[in-house]
Amino acid sequence: MTTAADIMHPGAQWIPATETLDRAAQLMARLNVGALPISDADERLCGILTDRDIVVNCVAKGHDPAKVTCGDMARGTPRWIDAGADVSDVLEEMESHQIKRLPVIRNKKLVGMISEADLAQHLSEEQLAGFVEKVYARR
Repeated sequence: MTTAADIMHPGAQWIPATETLDRAAQLMARLNVGALPISDADERLCGILTDRDIVVNCVAKGHDPAKVTCGDMARGTPRWIDAGADVSDVLEEMESHQIKRLPVIRNKKLVGMISEADLAQHLSEEQLAGFVEKVYARR
């Protein structure tokens, strides 16, 4: 059985909800990632911040990224998967919620992230085609 831990990109990092978007962008650049899980004061997942969120929901609206926090961008219920979950569960979670990145949690700690690139490296062409069709379908 292939698990979430088998296909994830290990070493993902939280960004605190209190941190500003300019700092988040700097961390994304340093880590060469396009998304960061947002943590509350107890290091629990409270959202995911993407580079697109910073551009579209902050900069394009005339807000100062040095004054807007990551927590201000956290909306909805964040999705995640247990490290021991089967890859079919990973696909179901991502497809049913039309998400492109999924934090991986083990014992209440962030241990990695699964992105489209990770899926492309580990799925069959048929599985990948199904994922793309479902995630990018218009609802």
